Parts: sequence; C-alpha cells; structure tokens
Amino acid sequence: MEKNLAILIADLSGYTALTEAHGAISAADLIEKFLKIVQESLVGDSHLHQRRGDEVMIISESADSLLSTALLLLRNSAKENNFLLLHGGLHCGPVLKRDNEYFGSAINFTARIAAKAGAGTFWCSREFRDSIKDSNLCPLTSMGTHELKNMLEEKEVFQLVSDPTNFLTIDPVCRMLIQSKQKAIPHPREREVFFCSENCLDIYESNKAKNPGNVLST
Repeated sequence: MEKNLAILIADLSGYTALTEAHGAISAADLIEKFLKIVQESLVGDSHLHQRRGDEVMIISESADSLLSTALLLLRNSAKENNFLLLHGGLHCGPVLKRDNEYFGSAINFTARIAAKAGAGTFWCSREFRDSIKDSNLCPLTSMGTHELKNMLEEKEVFQLVSDPTNFLTIDPVCRMLIQSKQKAIPHPREREVFFCSENCLDIYESNKAKNPGNVLST
C-alpha cells in the first residue's frame, strides 16, 4: 500500500572533482564526514533511508521536519573546512515500501529536482511547499517552471532561502570549502584564488598551461 511521505535527496557538489584531485582515501573520508553531518542534522522523525555513493535519501512523514533537516544540512556542511557544498531536492508524494526499498514516481521526481539545484542550494516541489504547516520555518523563492527528465509537463520549483553561500571561498580544482584564507594556499598571481593544498595549485597551473583559454571558476 502506498503512503504519502516527504522525501529529500542530496549529494555532494564537486565530489568527482575532489576524488580526481585527492584520491580514493580522501573521498572515503569525506563520505564519513558527510554521514556524520547527516546524522547530526536530522529533525523529528526524519531518518536516513539509504546512501549510494555520495547521494543520500532522507525520509519523513512531516514536510516541516524534513525542511528543518534540509536547512541544518546546508548550514552544517557550509561550516566545515575542506568539505563540499551540498545540493538537493525535496518533494512530497505517494511511495510504496517493499523489502526496505521505496518505489514510485515521487522518488524519481525528487531526484530530478535535486539534479537541477545548484551548489549550496535545495529546491523543492509545489507539493512539498504546500505540505509545510509552519510557513515561518524558511522562505521559499519560486524558480519558475522547469522541464524535468521524463516528466510530461513543466513543473514549478522553489528554492530554500538559507544562509548565502556566495561569500564562501572554494578551491577551484577540488571544490573544497576553505574557511580560513590564512591557512590556505594563495595563488601567486591571481587575487582571491585559494587552494586547499599545493597539489591543487599544481593541477590548476598545469590545466591553465594546457588550456590557456580555459579559466576555472571559483
């Protein structure tokens, strides 16, 4: 029997770049840190249902609890040095649970929204927004209607308005957050470009030498 649930799907923005720059051990360490942040951010009956790679699915019967969880995830992850920004999606809809797995178009819809969200942001569906009981938890800004893969109609999505992330310093190679510029490696010529390590600086310089017109964004 299907049950209406709130669903959150999130992953690490830049995980592939980090793995390529720092290797499998650093990637595994980051996943451990991510799971710790997830457990510390769960609100109410929200619970981690599964992890696949760097993606997590969190389930709740309450949209309010899941919204609070999403906000804590964004804030707690953004405070971590040498971590990555998250992006994700939230939706409410009917799902079927069988053998500890969830099935249904609501799961796919949530994944499509998550894929659209930019680094450091969570997007949600209209159904999720309309399921929130406490409108004071977090402002939601309409991002307009979007085409989503395998969806027949364009869907309106909303962005959670949390703490701004545009002030954060990010390593342009591995996408790690840099909380202290004093402890980071500055670029010898480019202002306000910082790296988590000499290795990332070397990769950056090598990439620019091979592709002079390709400037990595910060």
